Amino acid sequence: MHRLPKQNYHDIERIIEFDFVRATEAAALNSLRWLGRGDKEKADAAACDAMRGMFDLMNICGEVVIGEGIKDDAPGIFKGEQLGTWLPGSPQFDIAIDPIDGTTNISKGAPNSISCIAAASPEERVKVALRDVPSFYMSKLAYGPRVIQYMQKRGDSLKIDSPIPETLAIVARAVDKRVQDVVVMMLDRPRHKEIVEEIRAAGASLRMIGDGDIAAAMAPSLPESDVDLYMGIGGSPEAVLAAAGIKCLSGDMQCKMWPRDEKERKKLIDDGCKDLDRVFFTDDLANGKNIVFCATGISDSALLRGVKSKGTTAITHSLLMRAKSKTVRFIRATHNLQNKTIRLRSDKSEHLI
Repeated sequence: MHRLPKQNYHDIERIIEFDFVRATEAAALNSLRWLGRGDKEKADAAACDAMRGMFDLMNICGEVVIGEGIKDDAPGIFKGEQLGTWLPGSPQFDIAIDPIDGTTNISKGAPNSISCIAAASPEERVKVALRDVPSFYMSKLAYGPRVIQYMQKRGDSLKIDSPIPETLAIVARAVDKRVQDVVVMMLDRPRHKEIVEEIRAAGASLRMIGDGDIAAAMAPSLPESDVDLYMGIGGSPEAVLAAAGIKCLSGDMQCKMWPRDEKERKKLIDDGCKDLDRVFFTDDLANGKNIVFCATGISDSALLRGVKSKGTTAITHSLLMRAKSKTVRFIRATHNLQNKTIRLRSDKSEHLI
């Protein structure tokens, strides 16, 4: 049989990008029945099943470069996994994926859970588009385009290691607010006790979230967001997904590896990690222009509204962005639940929701 040569599309991600949105929509819709049911594993399994099912229909050679670590019987989509049909001649994509960022939130019926994908097609002079950071956690500082423009104009610079009052003062001037009106978002964790005390002592306003720091880190870069700064320690894979989104929104983020204890620090050093003290910026974590980021809200977050289900209709709210064009699309989709089916990997067939 004569096979067509590989199609050399200049902007292949433009053609594929809506299929990535279909994958996050499917994950959000399929996990919805687990909202508030107290079982985050089943919610995650439902999202992964639907996401893999959508990828099974996509003519791409996708490899997961950032996913979940392989655990016994865990439902996650794992690093090294192949997604797509892998037909000869299909375009290549490196994929960073989180079927649900905020699984605990879903299990509790709480806000701030999304499904998201970042994907990068090959690009000249870009060796690693989506960096796989070896530490479990990173310390993060994320801010939006207004802060960057201000720093370029005034010569002030934010540094992840700077004293918190200094950071808050620069952000306040950049966004034209008093320090007490600056809104900082952060994960509600015991490890943040000292930072929380310093932010409160400086008088700024804190928004503590239970889980889901991809949406939270991206919030300061959104045009109509009331969040000015994201700070704190969260997962490294989430940092890379957030960096892909922040890059498309013209914001920036600074991150440093944060070993949990001396044992992890020693293991990182023994494994040859030389970047323990390095400050990673957005471009270090998500490099190049051929990057697409998309997300669908499951429950309401600073980034997106969650799925709204009424009778035979479900409404999803998604975000689709490209680093190259900096186009930001908000997609509100109405799904007729009497007709809408989702393909699941588990039995390779279509299912009504």
